[in-house]
Amino acid sequence: MTSAQGGKRYLSKFYAESMLSRTPALALHSDLGQLTAALVDIPSVSGSEVGIADAVETSLRTLERFTVTRDGNAVMARTHWGLPQRIVLAGHLDTVPIAGNVPSTRRGERLYGCGSSDMKSGVAMLLHVVATLPNPRYDLTLVLYDNEEVSSERNGLGRLVRNHPDLLAADAAIVAEPTSGKIEAGCQGVLRAVVRLQGHRAHAARGWLGSNAIHAAAEVLTRLARYQPRSVTMDGCTYREGLSAVAISGGVAGNVIPDFCEVELSFRYAPDRGPADARDHMCELFAGYNLTVLDEAPAAPPGLSAPILQRFVAVLNVPVVAKYGWTDVARFAALGIPALNFGPGDPALAHQRDEYVDVASIETGATALRRFLTS
Repeated sequence: MTSAQGGKRYLSKFYAESMLSRTPALALHSDLGQLTAALVDIPSVSGSEVGIADAVETSLRTLERFTVTRDGNAVMARTHWGLPQRIVLAGHLDTVPIAGNVPSTRRGERLYGCGSSDMKSGVAMLLHVVATLPNPRYDLTLVLYDNEEVSSERNGLGRLVRNHPDLLAADAAIVAEPTSGKIEAGCQGVLRAVVRLQGHRAHAARGWLGSNAIHAAAEVLTRLARYQPRSVTMDGCTYREGLSAVAISGGVAGNVIPDFCEVELSFRYAPDRGPADARDHMCELFAGYNLTVLDEAPAAPPGLSAPILQRFVAVLNVPVVAKYGWTDVARFAALGIPALNFGPGDPALAHQRDEYVDVASIETGATALRRFLTS
């Protein structure tokens, strides 16, 4: 390294530290409604999380018992108490695009704002608990990351898995996805694919001279309409699979028989299937058609057989249900870390213009989580 390069790196580090020193710390010990509102009031649409990551990092560095690591706009904080087991507490910092719902507004017990349910209330719960936890039973790793709401390759937790797998090692993980205060076990796998149908162009006035690719999609749609999804029960949780057409495109002009049509498919599958099995199932269903896989993410098993998570279920004493949809518990499962979803937000309100969270649910969630983590 040249002296100029070294000086440039030093100045860059100095600038970053200087900017952090100007970032106000969040009041982690404050009322949970106020803490959630402070997080909502920092815009953090996927790809623009630097402001909220700075605020979180600044705040966590005030807690002497944590070692803090920053990777891009993901922040990790770890304790080193030498306790027999370690728990990861994880949540994402980003939101979907703002819809005129930042800054937050408070109406009685409801806090409205982008990300209030998914999942800044969950992030507030985690930050408050790690800051106020007495007599911990476990060593803790707090992971707050970027780009969860966008494509898988940009996901901040995936980047941390690649860059810092040693810092993610743990006996179990709790992901603060919105679950309405229930425990949601595992998650569905996702496979997106497209069926491409080829035809032959002709003038619409002489349609018999062509082969209509859109008409050819009728059989694909018929197979979808007749499809009978499985219901699979694992560890007492029932996962219902689903296969749907989510987009269809084709057509050239108003006077042309189309020679091309695409039907995009979404297959949500139970945790007893792996990605290869899901692909084979789709190929069997659409045998004879040109089917291409666009994207896939594996399912995660419920994880309820792990003793540490059995204790979590027993201590919280709330309903345990299957997780419909994909979450980052699957990334932990791939690392051999059993994981559950638990958060105060309502998943039915996620991404809505009038998204809100009941402040009492954040307090209830924090109390339950603190009870589990306390010796």
